[in-house]
Amino acid sequence: MPGLQDSFQAGASDGTGAGAGEMESVREELPAVARRRVRLALRAARDHAGLSQAEVAQRLGWSLSKLQRVELGEVTVTPTDLRAALTLYAVTDEKRVSALIDDTRAARRERYWTAEEHREYLPPGLRQLMQFERRATVIRDYQIALMPGVLQTPASAEAHLGWFDESLTDDQRRVRHEVRLRRRQAVIEQPHSPEYRVLLDESILWRAVGGQLTAAEQFDDLAHTAQRPNVQVRVLPMDVGTMMSASGAFVVLDLSDDPQDAVLYQEGYLWDQLVQDIDQVGYHRAIFERFWGKALDEDASQALILARAYDLRARIARAASAPDGDS
Repeated sequence: MPGLQDSFQAGASDGTGAGAGEMESVREELPAVARRRVRLALRAARDHAGLSQAEVAQRLGWSLSKLQRVELGEVTVTPTDLRAALTLYAVTDEKRVSALIDDTRAARRERYWTAEEHREYLPPGLRQLMQFERRATVIRDYQIALMPGVLQTPASAEAHLGWFDESLTDDQRRVRHEVRLRRRQAVIEQPHSPEYRVLLDESILWRAVGGQLTAAEQFDDLAHTAQRPNVQVRVLPMDVGTMMSASGAFVVLDLSDDPQDAVLYQEGYLWDQLVQDIDQVGYHRAIFERFWGKALDEDASQALILARAYDLRARIARAASAPDGDS
């Protein structure tokens, strides 16, 4: 187990090599990331002090559920409660304490950092994901049936969101559509965007979401985006992908070079969640890497994607030139 000082340094670092001013900006702007630093630091300090959760809750006069939720990152801790916990854990380095108090204050500004319409119309997991995407160094994205939202063209995004006609309101669709386009800029197109590894089940290429033209344009755009230096796209053949599909679609975001400094995002039809459990994150990263090696390489994947786009355009051309009544 790393020493207490090492644990606190890992908790306070933003993983980017930024200077103190930039680090302070990260704390100010990313409440979810700041809250994660606090929870990891508190868990490390409690472990170093050799105290159980029950012992800590009793000594601090907290309920056990409160401590558990703080350490899971489900709730924020007040600066007063944080200082009380650090005193119990015999953390006396005022510089470390001050840094964590700054993080605590940043974490409690979530409501002010997040746009009101995002709070109203976006699911909580996605709101956190957007913050961690800005911090990530490597993003591993595995999709079974749908094009990743980050890679969707405006028309494709509209088609995907339009499918939820009975589940999403017009405002929810509008905000999610806007957010998908903004996430594309943050994840792919910024000067310091993370390394983005995309693993697509081959079946995605055989779904013409939005119609043949929209799908052809989507695949053309995907092939073009895959040429960016920070983007790698691989296609997992359907016969191989059958086994991996049992894991469900997921995204693993590495936040630094430390493999334990990562989070997992999962999404379903009517739910989403951001998971910070180390074992769960590690399991999904290992699954991704295993099948990443079994997928078509980047060149072969590019050829398959372009072939599918060409095939769709050929079908459109044949249909347009065929006499009325001919198929």
